[in-house]
Formats: sequence, C-alpha cells, structure tokens
Amino acid sequence: MPNRLIHSTSPYLRQHAHQPVDWYPWGEAALQKAQEEDKPLLVSIGYAACHWCHVMARESFDDAEIGALMNAHFVCVKIDREERPDVDQVYVAALQAMGLPVGWPLHAFLLPDQMPFYGGLYFPPATWRKLLVAVAEGFRQHRPQLSTLAAQLTQALQEAPDGHMHGTIPDVSERPTAQQLFEQIYPQLDLVHGGTRGTPKFPMPSVGGFLLHYYQLTHDESALAQLNRTLEHMACGGIYDQLAGGFARYATDAAWQIPHFEKMLCDNGLLLGLYAQAHAVSPQPLYERIIRETIAFLEHALLHANGGFFSALDADSEGVEGKFYTWTQAEVMAALGPAAPDAMTYFHVTSTGNWRAGVNILHTSPGQSLMPVDQAKIDSARQVLRRVRAQRQPPNRNEQIITSWNAMAIHGLVEAYQAVGEAHWLHLAQQNAYFIEQHLLREHQLRHSCSMGQLSALGYLEDYAWVARAFISLYQATFQERWLHTAQALTQYAIDYCYDSKTGLFYTVPMQNAHLIARLHDLWDGALPSANAVMAHNLSTLGLLLDKPTYVHMAQQMLQCIAVRLYAQPLHMTHWATLWLRQQHSIPVVAVVGTEAVVYARALKQHFPTKILLAGTETRSNLPLLIHKEPLAGQTTIYVCSHGQCLAPVTSVAEAMRQIAEVQG
Repeated sequence: MPNRLIHSTSPYLRQHAHQPVDWYPWGEAALQKAQEEDKPLLVSIGYAACHWCHVMARESFDDAEIGALMNAHFVCVKIDREERPDVDQVYVAALQAMGLPVGWPLHAFLLPDQMPFYGGLYFPPATWRKLLVAVAEGFRQHRPQLSTLAAQLTQALQEAPDGHMHGTIPDVSERPTAQQLFEQIYPQLDLVHGGTRGTPKFPMPSVGGFLLHYYQLTHDESALAQLNRTLEHMACGGIYDQLAGGFARYATDAAWQIPHFEKMLCDNGLLLGLYAQAHAVSPQPLYERIIRETIAFLEHALLHANGGFFSALDADSEGVEGKFYTWTQAEVMAALGPAAPDAMTYFHVTSTGNWRAGVNILHTSPGQSLMPVDQAKIDSARQVLRRVRAQRQPPNRNEQIITSWNAMAIHGLVEAYQAVGEAHWLHLAQQNAYFIEQHLLREHQLRHSCSMGQLSALGYLEDYAWVARAFISLYQATFQERWLHTAQALTQYAIDYCYDSKTGLFYTVPMQNAHLIARLHDLWDGALPSANAVMAHNLSTLGLLLDKPTYVHMAQQMLQCIAVRLYAQPLHMTHWATLWLRQQHSIPVVAVVGTEAVVYARALKQHFPTKILLAGTETRSNLPLLIHKEPLAGQTTIYVCSHGQCLAPVTSVAEAMRQIAEVQG
C-alpha cells in the first residue's frame, strides 16, 4: 500500500510513496503526530535528480526492517528541497551550526517542536541502523541534554542566522576599489582549468559574471583570460554533454571531466546567459555553438507543451549513475565503424576507460579546435552517437516546473537573443513568461512551483527576485512596458512581505508562510546567486529605469549591510561584488525612441552587454525616463544618460557607442 506521499505534488516525494517507511510530507499532520506521541522527527531532504538520494533510498528506505525501525522510533518526514527550499534552508543552517558537512540527502533529527539536535548526509545501511538506535536511545535517556542543545542551536539560528551583523563596516575612504576586490578573488581561481580551486567543482556563474563586468569596466585582460579559460574548459569537459548539449550540475574533478550527471534547468539557464554575454564581449565560434546546443537541449529535454520548463534530468538511468551518457570502446566502434578511431581520439575514449573500468565519459581538449582535425567527420560522429544513445533508456525527468528556475531560463534566453539575434529564442522566453503569468502568478502573488497541474506552496523571495529579473530583461529586449510594470509590482510585493527593516535585507520566506523555527536571509552567492543579491540588482535597475530613488537607496543599503562579508570573502559574494562594481562605475541608462528602437537597442546591447541599461519605445511613453524624449526629425534617436543627466541626442548607433565609451572612461 502506498504511504501518504502518493498524494504529493512533488515527483521526488512520489518516488518514495511505496516504501515501507511511514513517510509524512512536511506539514501539520506530521508535526501534530510528533507532539501527540512525543517522538522525535526524522527529516530526510533530497531532490528528484539526486544520485545519492536514490542510493540511500534503495539501500535503506526500501528495506522493510529499516523501515520498521524508523517507524517505531520516529515520525518520518520526507522533503523535496526544490519544492520546499524554506525548510531545507533552515536545516542546512542547523547542520552548519553543528559543524557538520552539508549536501543531499540531508538528514536532521528534531525534537517534537521542530528544534534540531543532530543530523548528517548519506549513511550506508549498517551505519544508518546503528544511528537510528543510538538516536532513539539518546532521546529516551538524555532528553534534557538534547533539549538544551536543540534550544541553543535554534537560538543561534534565530539571533544571527547569516552572520551579517558581525564586524565593523569600513569608512568610505577605507572601502576597497574594484581592483582590490579582484585581487582578493583572483588568487582563489584555478588558473589552469578555470573556475574556482578545489573539488567538487561547480560552474559558479556569478564568478564568471563578476570577471566579465570587471573586464568591461577596467579592461583588465587577466579577468577576460580567466573567464575564457573557464568557459572553454567547461565546454570541452565531461560536465558538458558533448552529444546533445546542456551542462551537468558539477564536476567531481578539477578539470571538469567527470560530472555528477544530473542536469538542472537553473544551471543551464544561468550558464546560457553567461556564455551569451561572454560571446558579445569576446566573440568565439565555440561560445555560439554552446549557446545553440544548450537552447536545443532545453527545448528537446525540458520544454513543457504550454511553454514552461521542467526542472531536471536524473543523474541515473536503469539504476546506474551516468549510464545514459557513458560509453565503452566497443560501443563506440559498433556505432561508428571505420570512423571510430578519429572520434575515439577526439573524445578520449579508451579500452580501459577514462572514468571507471572500461567506461568512458566523452570530453575533448581545450584548444583542440585549433588542431588539424576534420570537423565534418567529428560532427558526423556526434550525430551518429546521439542517434544511438537515443535508443537507450533515458534518465527520469523531474516534471516539476519551478518558478525561479524558469525565470533564470528566461533571462538566459533573452541574453542569448541579444548576443546572437535568433528571434526564436526571444519567442521561447516570452512563451515561458506567459506561462508564469497564466499559471503561477495571481494578483502579484507567485507560487513556487507546479506539478501535474497542481500548485505548490506560495512563492519565496527567490521567485519574486528572479521573475522580476527575467521581466526586466524582457522589457530591455522588447520595450513592452507591461514586463517592466509587472517586475515593479513583484518587487514591491517582496518589499511589503519579505523585507527585514532591522537589517535592510530580505527574508527568504514571505510573512504569510513563515512558520518555521527561524526566518532566515539568503546571502551567499554559491552555485546560484543569492536571492538577496538578485533583489539588490533589481532594485538598482528599477530605480534607474523608473526614476525611483527609494529603490536605488534600498540597493545601496543592502550593499552596506553585507559590506563586512563582501570585504572579507568576496569569492562567495561575487554577485554582490558585481553590483558593487556597477555602483562604483556609473552604468549609463540608454534611452532609445523611434520606430527602430528595438533594432538600435540590440545593436548597442551586443557591444555593451554589461555596461548599459536600456529603456525605449517605438511610440510615446509615460515612463519618467522617456516622457520628454522624442525622435529627432522623425529618426530613431538615442539618449545616453548618466547621473541624471543626458548627453546630446544622436541618431546613429556608432555615435551612441562613442558617447557610452566617453561616459565609461
């Protein structure tokens, strides 16, 4: 008989619906049962594409004996971190406070009142059995000590959930310059393979975005070289699907060759935007190929018929990690025949295997495109291998549509359109935005996700921040003001319901669904930029485009609030650092009016992807920035404005480019 998870909207929870564990979803029923029976809560957090989540499920949660042990001593709660990032964030912070490593699957043991006292990640079956017995015994025999520990941990989370209030903010005269921030970040980067040092190795698009902005503003060639090094090595590595496009979540080695095979919408949306901006600054055929293939992957593998994108592809197929993506030498030879030797050399396929015994992950070598190689033969081999691979059992798809991740895809698609000019990509972005409007947005209130036609919890800060960012991007590509007005409405909703006036930052959870033991802020820029950093960018941009000084001031306050952390650890605050650069180097607002406004604006965006904000219209507008700006003599006209002042209007892109260069210095 299925357990309670069978009725969940989460595909991940439904994966556990037929296990012998008496799973509850997170909610009042589980919390009430723990209180009534005075049992500890065992919270297990994962997500649908997680390899080690599947391993522990097979080894432990499918086991009847282990299931009976869990049921006897605990109220067992299964959580999808993609559907409930608010719960995940609290218990991630709790494990960090305990000095324990963080990852998934994540397990937390809680008192009946939700306060945590122990936790961990993946446990082999024998270890898991021993731990269950030990925790149950500790709960019975040492309850006062556990209660004291849990109370101390919870108080620490509630009083200083993010550490943003510690330290002294330097005076203006002591604040670091852009160069000083760069000089702190640069030594922590991998100057051989790109990215950051150490493993596992995540792409970290916010680091690449900082390097790109820093280069655009300072012309420091070392920043551009490191960005290009990173993008080329990732594109050539096993982290990138060499046959069908799309990036895996991360690599387990320093050279990007061995991926953790799950493919997530969020990563691909952000990397698409980064490759597009890099291609505009430093055009390369490789970047355009990656852009095209990544969008093709999104369309083929993740696109819903109504225009939204599903969230992920699993790391496993047929119960084996990476089986869909890997090859033996014999499989390549059977597929390609006489063409196999060249392809095996190009993709580093060997009889012994470049990953596990006899198993190969396809990857190429950076700079290989410059070597003597018959590219037509390689492209033909790619097509054949892709057709052969399509006959295999594919990884499961997580058919959950996550609002914030879809917004990341919109932003990436718009950047790709701006850089390359494929109108279809803009259409995909607009189609996705319409999906969000029609299915996930009601009266400026977002839902976080939907699955099987059912909506999940109310949206979180990340949803409001990213959808506003996406709609700002759409406005700057189309000049349809409806997107800008909706972005403002979503931003204002976040201010009304998420803003923490004590710190000047935003809570990750709106007050309507804040019912956990701690209400936290999201400040770190990791594999994904923090929602607070995205909000700060949005406020700064909207403040300039809509002439709202209060928004600009809020963004400045947010930078002030995280200043200590930014100065101390800029590598982990790179999206914030990018905003710092923009604040220090006045980003001009370029207003374009007239019948060719969209065409002119895209031409400017191609040359200055990170250095300008665009506003414009083909007709009259009531936007404060545009209300007194008219085309000159019936020609499309460009106004370059900075610090509230506009230079003389011009009627050609070339003249505007000269003015922008003058303003930027």
